[in-house]
Amino acid sequence: MATDTVDRPSDHIRGITVTALASLLGIAAAFGSYTITTDPTATAVVYALVAAIVVQFPVLRVTGLKEEFSTKDYLYVAFMTFALWFVCLTILFTADVSL
Repeated sequence: MATDTVDRPSDHIRGITVTALASLLGIAAAFGSYTITTDPTATAVVYALVAAIVVQFPVLRVTGLKEEFSTKDYLYVAFMTFALWFVCLTILFTADVSL
């Protein structure tokens, strides 16, 4: 109805926000991993990825988007962050970029 008020963002805005945050933090984690070590076989490159995944959930809770997160949503955020991290880090290592 036209008189109903909506207290939470629409599902579309929620999806865009969650995807954008996961993607941007995945890219930031790739640059963070690359600055930590330039050795692709080092275990330390994963630390920035784990931090990027873990930091998203409190941010989503503060913004009010995490009220109804299911297991599928957690897996989606982790996968999107990992996918962008992996692609960007592969490009950085392959192109031998100096930061």
